[in-house]
Amino acid sequence: MVTEGTKKPLVSVQPPPPRKINVQKYAESRALELQSLQSIIENRVNSNYRSQRNKRRRTTAFDNQIARKGYRRKRQKLGIVEKAHAESVLEKDQIKKLPRRVRRRYELKINPENGFCTSGDGTKRLRTHVWHAKRFFMTKLWGYYLPLGLQGRGKGSRALLKRLKQGVLVHDASYYTAVQLEGPEDSLISILRMVLVPSPATVTHSGNHDDSVLSGVTYGTAMLYQVGAPVSQPIAPVTYIWRPTFQRNMSSDLDGRNHHSSFRQHDISDEPIKHDVDLYEKTDRMKHDSSFRHLWVWIHASAFEEGYDNLKLACHKEMEKRGISINCFSLEGQLAKLELMGSGTFQLLQKILHPVRGISENHWQLKKHVAIEENCVSQNRKSSILKNEDNFSSHAMLSLNIKDPRELPVKRTDIPTEPISTEALSDAQETNYKEVADLETMLEKNKDLPSLSWSKLEDSLCNTDDLWYATTRGLRPPVEDCVLSNEKHRERMVNFCLDDIDSGEANSSTKVQCSRSCPIMLLKNDMKELNIGWSIILPLSWVKAFWIPLISNGAHAIGLREKHWIACEMGMPFFPSDFPDCKAYTCFVAAKAAASNKKAQLRPPSVRHLRVPILPPWGIVRATFNKEISAMETPDLSTGEDLSGANSFSNGSSKISKLDYENNSFDGTVARTGCMLTTFLNETKTGQLLLFPYAADGKARISKFIKGELKLDLRHGSSVLSDHRLCFVRIHLHPFKEGFFEEGAVICAPCPSDISLWSSSSEKSEEGLQLSQSATRLYFKEHSSGKWGMEIPDDSVARESHRWPIGFVTTASVQGSKRLGAEGFCEAVLLSHLREEQWKEMPMKQRREIYVLVRNLRSTAYRLALASVVLEYQENDIEFL
Repeated sequence: MVTEGTKKPLVSVQPPPPRKINVQKYAESRALELQSLQSIIENRVNSNYRSQRNKRRRTTAFDNQIARKGYRRKRQKLGIVEKAHAESVLEKDQIKKLPRRVRRRYELKINPENGFCTSGDGTKRLRTHVWHAKRFFMTKLWGYYLPLGLQGRGKGSRALLKRLKQGVLVHDASYYTAVQLEGPEDSLISILRMVLVPSPATVTHSGNHDDSVLSGVTYGTAMLYQVGAPVSQPIAPVTYIWRPTFQRNMSSDLDGRNHHSSFRQHDISDEPIKHDVDLYEKTDRMKHDSSFRHLWVWIHASAFEEGYDNLKLACHKEMEKRGISINCFSLEGQLAKLELMGSGTFQLLQKILHPVRGISENHWQLKKHVAIEENCVSQNRKSSILKNEDNFSSHAMLSLNIKDPRELPVKRTDIPTEPISTEALSDAQETNYKEVADLETMLEKNKDLPSLSWSKLEDSLCNTDDLWYATTRGLRPPVEDCVLSNEKHRERMVNFCLDDIDSGEANSSTKVQCSRSCPIMLLKNDMKELNIGWSIILPLSWVKAFWIPLISNGAHAIGLREKHWIACEMGMPFFPSDFPDCKAYTCFVAAKAAASNKKAQLRPPSVRHLRVPILPPWGIVRATFNKEISAMETPDLSTGEDLSGANSFSNGSSKISKLDYENNSFDGTVARTGCMLTTFLNETKTGQLLLFPYAADGKARISKFIKGELKLDLRHGSSVLSDHRLCFVRIHLHPFKEGFFEEGAVICAPCPSDISLWSSSSEKSEEGLQLSQSATRLYFKEHSSGKWGMEIPDDSVARESHRWPIGFVTTASVQGSKRLGAEGFCEAVLLSHLREEQWKEMPMKQRREIYVLVRNLRSTAYRLALASVVLEYQENDIEFL
């Protein structure tokens, strides 16, 4: 028994295990164990240590040793080239002497600060090109190598739509390019009014949507047109983003020092600057003005050159009008865009995006000249930004500074915090920039202190969560993967208590040139049916650093084909396929037609498919329009069979065919907003047509008419319609009972008897309406000029099954979808007349959407479908995917 006065015996502490193990001594001490294992193996193999014949592998005796030595030298050179600073070790001449396979591997592995890697013919490669090329079918489009879709026959839409509802989809949209405009706020608004529809001054939305876009809280979408009237040639749908108002005062002080050089580089004028000093002083005064703003306009790659030139032209006109300076330059090769879609998108962003703390800590350290602890409250507030998705409004925009997602731990502990609203977030960002301004003022007063210098300020500003500042000061690339791997390797070696030979090597150059945090911008994309997507705008050099963590955490990559399926499922237009009035659509479909014709020429004539127009002949809709107008001018022909019967055109069929192939191009306009459709109805004096643009107060007028609350006078002004330009509207198509609509299918006007074939329950309705094989081949006929026209059959029996076209399908149905919906465009006047004829024969309770007939170009059968006009259920049709 131990008493209180006695001392406790000291416990002997065992020495730690040795850092190094001598293999010879270890084997001698375990000789008995090794001999017992040897005896066990001998018994199992019957003392036969020869390898079995079925498990033998090819030896290297056939290999030429001299060639292997040369191969090793090439591998050694490759190892040198793959290092971060290969250009400083090997000269360019030595790199050119390497084989193409070695040079190509080096080119695909480098990650420059800006600019795309290009192939021999100048085609640009995405930063995720290697990852996609191993898994996707790549195609050359719009000057890029883009992933078209997964390898195979283009199937898998059902599994894709399931992932959309239950998982996350990611798409590398780095082929979108931003154009930055800099100038006074009123001048930039005037430029947008020239080229955008709807313009910022005409947008009407609940909750002051126009004010939130102008202040930089949300972003806007519009249609980019040529400089001139709104009905001029459209270019492409764009997304425009204003720099937040609480950042512009700080940016004028930070960017003023480097403005002279940036102005020389980015001015829209290519002519030499004659008066540099006067122009610099004038621009410097403008930048310190409170109304000086920055604006981004994101344009698709297929229409970037046209859109960029159009914006520069609008800036030139505004500069000549007001005598001011406006900068307009491209950010190609500097910024990238990643699109995420699906129900689990926000949860994935919470795993990947971890905001770093701002400059609060550095600010107070410099202000008090003492070291303090980390500001935990600020850190918790930052981490709670992505707490709840409901706190973000529609089209919300959020700027953050994110930690490198590759360095995040596998498991992290979440601190329970309260969600933060969008208003609180903007206040926090504004406070952060005020601290920057206070820090700059303090540095000017304390110039004598060596620790307080502009370099300290710049280091502190690097943590500011704003992508606009990173663009003006330059974008630093992320730390290389090999550096991160070496760091993780050293950590594991330390955990295992093993010596690391390379532990003393420090890559100081990497720490100076690279960064471990990335400024990004999040854009909330509101889709239909509660499927909300997000877009990440980030520096181009950081795409690889974000792509692999996104894929590793459950995101499923998609290509252009899968993205088109999602757009059709959501009922959203896909650019350029659903924009027939744009030049990008014509070029895209013409290239597709050339590829299809080239592929058909390789097949024997006996097995070739029926030759059909890949580019829809929109000009033949003019023939139907003229037929309707002539029928309206004749009172005897104003019956329910105006659009379907062909008796009134028995003598004029040749004139119609001639009109078809002479005016084969798209010569109409597309109403993208309710105001454009209303203006068209007022200008053509056809306000009494059965078209109901969505009201600005958020109410659908078509529901009132169906219920009988709204009545219209059905008298038309036919004399004004005859020479008017065609106006098309986008429609949703849904098969009445069955049917699959292909891209390019023709939409025709049915007669009342056609609708009864499908609506009745007789056995004859199962057959439906069909064309003969000869009539199918002659419906569209290619002329010697290369254009397509419509042939009207002379046979009375074939003429009974002939239906006049009113539009075409631009987006085919998705096979894996339960709806089998499609997207198309129809002429507005013809569609309204068709609705009038059908609703005359129907009671008020049975009035539904417009019945149309859809026929695939290589099919003989017509399918009955229901068409709904998009502008009757929403104010604008400018949202795109």
